[in-house]
Amino acid sequence: MMNEIRLKKIQKSYKGKHALKDVDLTVKKGEFLSLLGPSGCGKSTLLKIIAGLERMDGGELLCDGSDFSAVPVQKRKIGMVFQNYALFPNMTAFRNICFGLQMMGLEKTEAGPRAMYWLEKVRLDGEKDKYPHELSGGQQQRVALARALAPNPQILLLDEPLSALDAAVRTSLRNEIRQLQMELEITTVFVTHDQSEALAISDKIAVLNMGEVVEVDSPQNIYSRPTNLFTAEFIGATSKFDGVVTSVDPPRALLSGEYSMELPPLNGQVSAGDGIAVFFKAEDISISDSGDKNIISGNVVLHNFKGGVVQIKVETRCGSCLLIDIPSDRYVSRPKHSPIRVNIPPEACHVYNAKTGGYAVARRAANRSAVGSAG
Repeated sequence: MMNEIRLKKIQKSYKGKHALKDVDLTVKKGEFLSLLGPSGCGKSTLLKIIAGLERMDGGELLCDGSDFSAVPVQKRKIGMVFQNYALFPNMTAFRNICFGLQMMGLEKTEAGPRAMYWLEKVRLDGEKDKYPHELSGGQQQRVALARALAPNPQILLLDEPLSALDAAVRTSLRNEIRQLQMELEITTVFVTHDQSEALAISDKIAVLNMGEVVEVDSPQNIYSRPTNLFTAEFIGATSKFDGVVTSVDPPRALLSGEYSMELPPLNGQVSAGDGIAVFFKAEDISISDSGDKNIISGNVVLHNFKGGVVQIKVETRCGSCLLIDIPSDRYVSRPKHSPIRVNIPPEACHVYNAKTGGYAVARRAANRSAVGSAG
């Protein structure tokens, strides 16, 4: 079995425009790594380079320490699942799987039982004689997954395989993919622009922006303590205030030129007078009628029911907006434009140096904030 995939300084350009810039990334044996980022950030290009479907312009692609870029596509032992299923329309579910196995050189007597085994694994043995147009989107993607896994690949690559499915099917299928991956202990790279998918099923997440990997970490750390400005804005429902540090000890800042706010303990990334960006997650903000620290006043401009929570959008007196998540069972309806007071605990503030992008909160304080968010 292959132990790991390692990418070193991977570069790729199209018509002189960088698609990937010096990408360094390691996927350990049996790890489920998600490539997460907005459209056009280079996720699929990177996946295709690993698969051998795209040639890189520079860098190294290694598998178990050996040059993987020199290995022909058909010999890379990779299973790949695409967004559009890529099933043969004139073949049944069973034949779609058998065909690939027979192209590998397996006899019908071996290919047939193996195809049935994988149809059973994805719970489609009862649909084996149906053609793709007779299957739902979720069922077609299960066939595509079974077809990718039937040859016993050592690496599984998934290129936004759930994006065409409705929400309920997406959740069910992503859980099935994760269960199969853990059972098989297969090294997996999963491309998505959906943060909830990446957070739910990954061992590690690599966040990409404009062809660069800006952060790699566990889902918990990516969500609770992002160390990059882009990640902080991209992950979770967040509100951002720009400001200036007025004091490091005690840590304070003037945000939006209006609000004097207490910050969590800082780590030396910023000094008095430095510009900062401060992010707050919607679940860390509360409504308060008391004299707590870091009170901001504003008016309700929107509220959205999201199942377990109601998200309120508040416009502050300086024109900035805050998002607040309130558990649905504790939500009290407020008319549009009604006044509201919001409490932002110091430990809920994620502070970044506006110039360098460095995370400016001391580790101990950041860990406390992460624990608080998890609870």
